[in-house]
Amino acid sequence: MNLSVKHLRAFVALATYRNFTRAARACHLSQSAFSALVRTLEEQAGSRLFERTTRHVELSADGLRFEETARRLLGDFEAAFEDLRDHAERRKGRVSIAALPSLAGGDLPPLMAAFRQRYPGIALELFDQLADGCIELVRRGRADFALAPAPAQDTDLRVEPLVHDTFHLVCPADHPLARKRRVQPQALAGLPFIQLSRTSSVRQHLDAALHPLRLNSVMEVEHLATVAALVEAGLGISAVPSLALFQFRREGLAIRPLQMPSLVRDICLVRLKDRSDSAAAAAMIDCLREHYGSGRPAGSGKGRSRG
Repeated sequence: MNLSVKHLRAFVALATYRNFTRAARACHLSQSAFSALVRTLEEQAGSRLFERTTRHVELSADGLRFEETARRLLGDFEAAFEDLRDHAERRKGRVSIAALPSLAGGDLPPLMAAFRQRYPGIALELFDQLADGCIELVRRGRADFALAPAPAQDTDLRVEPLVHDTFHLVCPADHPLARKRRVQPQALAGLPFIQLSRTSSVRQHLDAALHPLRLNSVMEVEHLATVAALVEAGLGISAVPSLALFQFRREGLAIRPLQMPSLVRDICLVRLKDRSDSAAAAAMIDCLREHYGSGRPAGSGKGRSRG
């Protein structure tokens, strides 16, 4: 059997108009081309689907039996194809993003709001996870992409650097280090230090860059908001990346750049190698590239962070 949607459209048009000329016009075909489609359909069916007279065209018994199915099949195809076009033209779709908490609570919300205003038919989903959780969501197909540092094992992933995230000291506004414009890493030695958990990318980058310098860790917590509150209360100092500074813009805190070029956290766009981007995901990725530029430092140019 070698039938196409054209044959279904021709059948439905003739069943609707009961006239070859009007049906052919509705299908934007010449009458001879239209008649050839109907003839082929009947030959493939092995039955006359229409009763023809010099004045009338009527459905045969077999034609009546086929009509409901033909209309349903054509309607389903047209609805499916329209849905496909809506997704391709970004009128519909879904984007699932896995992002570090420092991005999920900082740069991403206003970007997502602007994206939704531009593409109101695209649904957005956001997972705020630590780095390993973000990568796992991508590997499971739960997220279209992750915004996280590049994982050690990435043979199954496409990793594209998006923004360079530098680190800053945060301390109480009346702390001696607050009087410095820039802080050397050696100045941190011996001072009470508030750490993030060892599973966080912030902690991992900090430990690697400061080695063999040992910090006087007095507390280890899970969330940046907790770090900010503890430092503001005078319980210690800490070091956090630029993309997380929006949580530390408080009257009682001072923020100073750390003079340490090796302490940089590269935030990457991470996707599966063997899966292409949906039109909706590609639109969001374009917005992220436009915002950050390619591998710009956080807080500079188009990559300007809120903190």
